[in-house]
Amino acid sequence: MSDRTRYIFVTGGVVSSLGKGIAASSIGLLLKRRGLRVANMKIDPYLNVDPGTMSPFQHGEVFVLDDGSETDLDLGHYERFLDESLTRDHNVTTGQIYNTVITRERRGDYLGATVQVIPHITEEIKNRIKKFEKIEDKPDVIIVEIGGTVGDIESLPFLEAIRQLGQEEGPDRSMFIHVTLVPYVRTAGEFKTKPTQHSVRELREIGIQPNMLLCRSAKPLSDSLRQKISLFCSVPPRAVISAEDVSTIYEVPLKYYAQKADEIISKHFGWELPDPDMMDWEGMVEKIHNPERSIKIGICGKYVNLRDAYKSIIEAFAHGGVYSNAEVNLVWVSSEDIKQRGADKFLHDMDGLLIPGGFGERGVEGKIEAIRYVRERNIPFFGICLGMQCAVIEFARNVCGLKDAHSYEFYRELKHPVIHLMADQEGVTELGGTMRLGAYPCVIDKKTRTYEAYRDTEIHERHRHRYELNNAYRDMLVESGLTMAGISPDGRLVEIVELPEHRWFIGVQFHPELKSRPTRPHPLFREFVRASVKYHDEKRDRVLDDSDKPADYTRSTQ
Repeated sequence: MSDRTRYIFVTGGVVSSLGKGIAASSIGLLLKRRGLRVANMKIDPYLNVDPGTMSPFQHGEVFVLDDGSETDLDLGHYERFLDESLTRDHNVTTGQIYNTVITRERRGDYLGATVQVIPHITEEIKNRIKKFEKIEDKPDVIIVEIGGTVGDIESLPFLEAIRQLGQEEGPDRSMFIHVTLVPYVRTAGEFKTKPTQHSVRELREIGIQPNMLLCRSAKPLSDSLRQKISLFCSVPPRAVISAEDVSTIYEVPLKYYAQKADEIISKHFGWELPDPDMMDWEGMVEKIHNPERSIKIGICGKYVNLRDAYKSIIEAFAHGGVYSNAEVNLVWVSSEDIKQRGADKFLHDMDGLLIPGGFGERGVEGKIEAIRYVRERNIPFFGICLGMQCAVIEFARNVCGLKDAHSYEFYRELKHPVIHLMADQEGVTELGGTMRLGAYPCVIDKKTRTYEAYRDTEIHERHRHRYELNNAYRDMLVESGLTMAGISPDGRLVEIVELPEHRWFIGVQFHPELKSRPTRPHPLFREFVRASVKYHDEKRDRVLDDSDKPADYTRSTQ
């Protein structure tokens, strides 16, 4: 194997949301397990510089990296599957490309030339992709996912750039993988290959011939159907991979492996590599499919109708469930519903409650009421970012007696702003990339459940916030029973709070879900799920004990 980096370009056709990110992540996992150094990269064809200012309803979760970059949620899949931390260089947008080119034009770098999409924009795109070749520990293969769908106007410069790059590198150092749809028409009782044929034809008109097709479908494709697709799309039959729906995304690489997708890629590049060791991955998927028990965790937020807004949280619960051999059923509860109809209606049978991060005042009172409900009933609780802040507000109101305690984020005229704007956020007017972003250290008190989870006195976790616990109220909160379990090294920022007398009650200012991995769950999610499983089992045992008691005793206790 030569020391030249290879390139795999992943495109999508027919419709969006086919799972290009999962496909790119799965291919990356298989190649890494064969011993290669792999880099995954996402190119998004929107004019925003990054998704940091975009609504979750439009773009889903913003995935924050260690270096503070606000990136596309697919980078979360890359990190989880590869078990590696990425950087800002792994996510490129049209906004970044045009911003760089226009800045250079204003400086006069182009020496008076007319600046055009070709060659200036396409050259900058290629420079971003090839940037990894210049690092010391450069990857053996770079997997580049092109966002959007073939045929989108905004994707054309990127498709032209990878066409050029493929031509420059040659067929032995570049490969094109196209993710497409093979719909099943129920009334006709058959799969239809025409959408895939048209999508590949459109790609070929641009000048790109795919080397492999990942065919998304409701059910596995027959050999005859794959033969047909092969014939019309000029792709070898064995390179037409059936990518049918699965119950968990972590099954996808195993499906590709069974069809020898990684072997086909290795032969394309002339690599002689050992088979990937997937034993631990197979064991993890087996536990997902066959859990020993089932628990219910409530998630109370304002984006509950949009699951992608909480993508990393969903996956972190899956990882924690595997560790405890439990199926974690997430019950999505609108904080507005709790405010209007009460917490008991929605939370009475939950084994745990999580309040996730978020922005804006809408739904906050419902979150605070939900926290009060589980605190008073000793139900496991986990608060993340705004969830922690709501826990502090609830504690200040109902334990410390500060009835009008609230956050400065929502109300400027407050008698008790127990949550206040961070000092370094004073005077900040621009929204994009100006929050406290990225990984920061935190010192953990050894006499806490948090330490029992981490087994370390210093951790590094990723942040995305502007507001913090107001230190003017720290002593009062501690005196009333709230433990400051984690503090920034300079002692200024409270990172973690917990209630030591509670079954499991922890709030964190950072986002632990961003660092959870399928075979290595985040310590806090692992322990929260374990505490919820224990609570579930105790409730079950109480019910069983009550069923053995005499009827008159049961009546006397009601």
